Amino acid sequence: MAAHSSIDLGQARLGVLGGSGLYAMEGLEDIQELTVDTPFGAPSDSLRLGRLGGMEVVFLARHGRHHTYLPTEVPYRANIWALRSLGVRWILSPSAVGSLLESVRPLDMVVPDQFIDRTHQRPLSFFGQGAVAHVTFADPFCPALGRLLADVAESLMPSDRTLHRGGTYLCMEGPAFSTRAESMLYRSWGCSVIGMTNHTEARLAREAEIAYATLAMATDYDCWFAGHDSVTVDMVIGNLKANAALATQIVRVTAERVAALRPTSQAHGALRDALMTPKEHVPAETRRRLDLLTQPYWGPFEG
Repeated sequence: MAAHSSIDLGQARLGVLGGSGLYAMEGLEDIQELTVDTPFGAPSDSLRLGRLGGMEVVFLARHGRHHTYLPTEVPYRANIWALRSLGVRWILSPSAVGSLLESVRPLDMVVPDQFIDRTHQRPLSFFGQGAVAHVTFADPFCPALGRLLADVAESLMPSDRTLHRGGTYLCMEGPAFSTRAESMLYRSWGCSVIGMTNHTEARLAREAEIAYATLAMATDYDCWFAGHDSVTVDMVIGNLKANAALATQIVRVTAERVAALRPTSQAHGALRDALMTPKEHVPAETRRRLDLLTQPYWGPFEG
């Protein structure tokens, strides 16, 4: 395995994955619409490259700009591969979630630091087909990027809303919302919020050596809270719209902080000690598919 090369973050870009209700990035300037082909198929939509807060930012609507992908159907590998191919080394993910804690009220926001995965129909790795890698994932969110995001969000929150630092994001398969029994089970596990997408993204972002942080926007109390109406799409969308402008402002100011600090993350070297298969034993087609990620360690594929 080749020695880990130095990481040049000077020209790296910030990625923003917009979730439900956030299908465009207000304030993005000098926009270019880019179509990216990937070894894992087409991304959810075209990628919009522009400038935000003095930094080059790539925006992608994870469900498509007209919300045409179920959480299970989102082409997660194509999305993360496309962002990495455009030089993205940090991802912010503003995402709708249900709250599993009474203290996290609808319209509050959470910057979580842990996951529990309850999905079962998702490809969770770029590897396979003759190449094995085991990245560390004990701390699934980038602590440095998460702190920046939380600091900005806390400074911008209105007095009637709260920013919560830390917590566990339960990722469910969907598309249906939880049963009451499931919701109570997840509360008993100590989970803070529930969503349908972020764990899958974060796992792939780690393999792609991209720092990842979530701004979880609570839209409802899931279905566990007896004093709360059952979750409906209208409820979720209404609260998402209420949060959209604030989320955009938080992302813009965080982009400015990232541009100034360009924080180095443990994620940026995640493959250094993760690649198990000697490169000479990896099939040529697999080497070609993984070349974007493995070049610093295996050298460029020339087959």
